[in-house]
Amino acid sequence: MDALDRAIINALQDGFPISERPFAEAAATLDISEGVLIDRIESLLDTGVLSRFGPMYHAERLGGGLSLAVMKLAKGDFDQVAEIVNAFPEVAHNYARDHEFNMWFVLATETTQRISEVIDQIEQETGYRVYNMPKLAEYFVGLRFEA
Repeated sequence: MDALDRAIINALQDGFPISERPFAEAAATLDISEGVLIDRIESLLDTGVLSRFGPMYHAERLGGGLSLAVMKLAKGDFDQVAEIVNAFPEVAHNYARDHEFNMWFVLATETTQRISEVIDQIEQETGYRVYNMPKLAEYFVGLRFEA
């Protein structure tokens, strides 16, 4: 990442304009063109620096469910299980961890009841237990990059 990439990430994580030309409006605040901003975001996504670019919805406030889930997998099964887990549209993020519980993923569902349904389906399809770890409290941790 160069200084412009860091400036883009720092600026856009605080919000994105809702307007007829949001990329042009956001680009103007960074003193770059709309095309440059779009190209930079696409590059950050293509290279994996950003895993996604889009709105963050608070599923629970919209009547849905949100939970962290973990699995303890045999190393040889990890990729196959990850493919099955990632096929569920309710899986928002999936991370490999160097720990006994080596797969961690977030479930975001349209209803709170759907959390347990998805967990049951994942267990049936993978043959592995899914440990549901619903949030008890929410904390916001900001991330900033030096420009």
